[in-house]
Amino acid sequence: MRRREFLVRSATAAGAVWLSSRTIFKAIAEQTLPQKFSASDVVTLGHTGIKTSRLAMGTGTVGVEHHSHQTALGVKGLSDLLLNGYDRGLRFFDAADSYGSHPHVAEALKHVKRDQVTVLTKSWARDAAGMRADLDRFRKELGTDYLDVCLMHCVTEADWTDRYRGAMDTLSEAKEKGVIRAHGCSCHSIEALRAAAKSPWVEIDLARINPVGAAMDADPATVVSVLKEMKASGKAIVGMKILGQGALRNRQDEGIKYALSLGLLDAFTIGAENKQEQEDLIRRIAVA
Repeated sequence: MRRREFLVRSATAAGAVWLSSRTIFKAIAEQTLPQKFSASDVVTLGHTGIKTSRLAMGTGTVGVEHHSHQTALGVKGLSDLLLNGYDRGLRFFDAADSYGSHPHVAEALKHVKRDQVTVLTKSWARDAAGMRADLDRFRKELGTDYLDVCLMHCVTEADWTDRYRGAMDTLSEAKEKGVIRAHGCSCHSIEALRAAAKSPWVEIDLARINPVGAAMDADPATVVSVLKEMKASGKAIVGMKILGQGALRNRQDEGIKYALSLGLLDAFTIGAENKQEQEDLIRRIAVA
């Protein structure tokens, strides 16, 4: 192929991709959703029987090494943010050990009725002993006798449902004893997501989904096909990375409308960093 012809074809292909992206965003922006939604809508998470709000309050924007943008607000600052959401009908607290947000959630729990909120947290434990220790520690840190949802955090391996059976069995035993109400995983590879879809053990999956494929396990169409399999089997799906880890910062309405239009997500989590952001998210969901 001559260089000039190659450049022309490359430019044409690039233009097609750009136009395709614009077309997708335009379609999302213009579509009419079949119903009205609210951040405070009461939803049921799959077959777990857990009822909570459609919007979960994330506490782990860039959450690593027991720190996040939300925990940087301090215990009182993040607790006040959670309570601000609670006053507006949000009942879903999304925490994790790696975010370091347990003390902050614990402070918020002091000011609400425990059975009025859903506490989800996540463990990096990959064996029975580690998971057992985490469950004991998490409950102490959160100041609660039980956890509504405990997930295995950030699974990536295609064979994780075999490899980490010890941790999974510990969570199953904890559910039988009333220590947790439901278990599952957050996935960070398409192979792990496919394994979760096929596993009867997974009751709740925290899945990365947005219309541009930012910080996701695969392209949106591929991920959606797996989520459809999950939904058909009765699993709860909680969406994350709805705004593409900042990629949709200036296209928030499109990310939110896409999440709502799928008909697959029981709920989704977004981490606001102040009350203004939180209230803006609530407003955007209401007008989507």
